[in-house]
Amino acid sequence: MLRIVLFLVLIALAAAGAAWVADQPGDLVLTAGGFRLSTTLPRFVFLLGLFAAAVVLVWSILTTIWRTPGRLRRRRHDKRHARGRQAITRGLLAIGHGDTALARRHAEAARRHAPNDPLALLLHAQSAQLEGNRDEAQRVFRVMAEREDTRLLGLRGLFIEAQRADDAVGAVMIAEEAIKLSPSSTWASHAVLGFRCARGDWSGALAILDSNLSAGLIDKPAYRRQRGVLLTARALELETMDRDVARESVMEAIKLAPTLVPAAVLAAKFESEAHQVRRAMKLVEAAWLANPHPDLADAYAHVKLGDSSRQRLQRVETLAAKTSADKPGHVEGQLAIARAAIDASEFARAREVLAPYVNDPTQRVALLMAEIERAEHGDSGRARAWTLRAVRGRHDPAWTADGYVSDRWRPVSPVTGRLDAFQWQAPVASLPSDKGTTIESSAFEEAMLAAPPPKRVTAAPSEGPAELPAAAPEPLPAAQDNSPPMTTEETAVATPEPVQPAAEAAESSPPAATPVFRSRADLGRPAAAPIPAVIPIVRAPDDPGIDDEGPSDEFTEQIGTPKAQAGGWRGFWSRWGA
Repeated sequence: MLRIVLFLVLIALAAAGAAWVADQPGDLVLTAGGFRLSTTLPRFVFLLGLFAAAVVLVWSILTTIWRTPGRLRRRRHDKRHARGRQAITRGLLAIGHGDTALARRHAEAARRHAPNDPLALLLHAQSAQLEGNRDEAQRVFRVMAEREDTRLLGLRGLFIEAQRADDAVGAVMIAEEAIKLSPSSTWASHAVLGFRCARGDWSGALAILDSNLSAGLIDKPAYRRQRGVLLTARALELETMDRDVARESVMEAIKLAPTLVPAAVLAAKFESEAHQVRRAMKLVEAAWLANPHPDLADAYAHVKLGDSSRQRLQRVETLAAKTSADKPGHVEGQLAIARAAIDASEFARAREVLAPYVNDPTQRVALLMAEIERAEHGDSGRARAWTLRAVRGRHDPAWTADGYVSDRWRPVSPVTGRLDAFQWQAPVASLPSDKGTTIESSAFEEAMLAAPPPKRVTAAPSEGPAELPAAAPEPLPAAQDNSPPMTTEETAVATPEPVQPAAEAAESSPPAATPVFRSRADLGRPAAAPIPAVIPIVRAPDDPGIDDEGPSDEFTEQIGTPKAQAGGWRGFWSRWGA
């Protein structure tokens, strides 16, 4: 509405001006030298308007002619840029659905039309990775690392390629350079922290942790917990070399992470050696309430040197009673009582606490029962039957991180390098399936366990030699034996041979009894799953590469024979001794 009013006002002013010029009388005379021009005022104004319009028209034509080449160049550039962006988009989509040939074709088109576009370089590097051309991928990542806008992304790509090539030194140097450029880079700080932990450089790892706190990558509670983990790892390493530094480190660690099991065990050991028994017991009790663990029970039992086995049993019973409200009668407490009762020759007490678990025993329960049968009655047959059940029984909780099972606590995961990854929990494969348990004892084992223990015959000193028990009936001839043949396990039970102790039996069990567990979805699949070879688009790449080798860690037991040597993260960490 305002524009219409303004337009009408301008029209009225123009009409008024034209009427005023038309009403002016007289002539206008222009004399220049011998030239004389005489005309009226309205005609002069009209001619002046035509002249101004002609000048503007000519100027516009000349300006258009002058600017046409530049406009043509910009138009061609815009078309090339649009084609490059279209090629980049289609190339990234081709990489997403794994079309190698199409991704390569679009990468070449993007490089022709938009050679300086950062996304064109990223597409070129990803297409090379998808084809398995690592040399070309490294060359493109080096070009990206030399540019200001893609330097960090190029360093991350080079870091991943160094990992795939098992170049530990090169990967460390690249990650440290990335930290210098961007201290808040999560992947670089994670990598450098993991590398320093793998090399045992605890001081350097603590420095990286402090830098992460300053950069805001972790919060204060996580910082306290991770610092406690690193201090505990340093204390465990220096326990036999520099006990003063180890004691100082673990005492600081137990203040930062009072529920960390290895910190509580080592701190209690140092306090016990310093005759601070009450303080040592409090440290163990605080960790036990959060996470009952057999190492805590053992440390609590031996917190006071020189005690008898019965005194240790009483102390363990006291600790087992100190369970939290959500963990009443925890199984670890009952197993600790059984262990102490066996050491104290209180076999009835050991049987009593193990009674609720004998119907579906874990490996530790079955081994304890085998030890009881051997120590109390000398029954090698029943002990051997319990040992067989231990071999095929469910797995007890263990230190597990990212699907790996370790025989001891470790500060970082050997799979991902994640700090404080190990948790005391049951492996996935030992959890009951939806269809029920698949491990069933044979009828022969049930008969052996149900049979009463043999009575020991002792000879009276004043009488003659004791009567020997009645000889077992001789077996029937082969032609008359209609019973089914005995299995290998039954034959092993029936064959009289010395029974190994429980600990030795566990060590002599086949390696296949302790597989490497990952997740329930991974059961029945190969241990080394292929990892995509293309770095992510949304976030910078941290893909460890294609795993062409199986797990190779000194604290895991393989299932069968691995197809190839470990590679990717697993092989990379194993070379650093993680």
